[in-house]
Amino acid sequence: MDELKVFTGNAHPTLARAVTEYMSIPLGESEVFQFSNENIFVRILENVRERDTFVIQSLCSPVNTNLVELLIMIDALKRASAERITAVIPYYGYGRSDKKDQPRVPITARLIADLLTVAGANRLLTVDLHAAQIQGFFSIPVDELTALNLLANYFAGKNFDDLVVVATDIGITKRARDMAERLNAPLAIMEKRRVGNVDQAETLNVIGEVEGRIALTVDDEIDTAGSLVNVVETLKEHGVKEVYACCTHSILSGQAIPRIASSPVKEIVVTDTVPVKDERKLDKLIVQSTAPLLGEAIHRIHTGKSIGAMFE
Repeated sequence: MDELKVFTGNAHPTLARAVTEYMSIPLGESEVFQFSNENIFVRILENVRERDTFVIQSLCSPVNTNLVELLIMIDALKRASAERITAVIPYYGYGRSDKKDQPRVPITARLIADLLTVAGANRLLTVDLHAAQIQGFFSIPVDELTALNLLANYFAGKNFDDLVVVATDIGITKRARDMAERLNAPLAIMEKRRVGNVDQAETLNVIGEVEGRIALTVDDEIDTAGSLVNVVETLKEHGVKEVYACCTHSILSGQAIPRIASSPVKEIVVTDTVPVKDERKLDKLIVQSTAPLLGEAIHRIHTGKSIGAMFE
């Protein structure tokens, strides 16, 4: 493991430290800060020549600053003659911009892929992409982990006997179906339509039997929580006894916290792919650590072992 080096920017150092603690190695030393003119400076403070290097950096708020930090760190490692550079991006920002669904709009998820590759990344490690096709935007190997087992294990421990798993929209149906299989529960789907480019959605219909059951909604991320609140209210109108929610990425921007606080949802189980700041914590928000998942994946990449075997 002496040839392995793990570094981090300022996006989520707590997660990076937890990953290296799981692996029983020190976190790589580096300087990453902004000058008064907002230019970002990076300096790697230890030898990485011919080393296998990993940079842990979620593309969370402030998204653009964290992205540029990551790009500059990759460039610094490349110029320091690192043997291989793996960008570890637990949350892949701009993932929603994965297709041209309106005239004259960009495919920003592809642009980010190009930027990472040009900067010098040799590999990408990420968790639960918004859309599977984003893997195809890269010309370098991509390992996509899933937090589904983490979330499923939590709810399996509650031993619900009348649970129904609810996909929050049609696009998340496959992931929700996998969750339902793990929990031995039926599946229901929310049919909804997004309203323009604003963070609002109109829930239209519930496909499946939910009356009298405990519902567990599944999504890849919760942003402003507007969609989640609509889903919870609609499920309540259809006779659901209680509603629990889970997602991988807890963005929780805008009015998400007061919306969740006033919502009848019992618990929301998320992971730490993005930091959950103290002022945004709620009693009903349960955070599961992805450090063992990421640490095991980094170890397997470094030693040439199978990533897929982690989920078999």
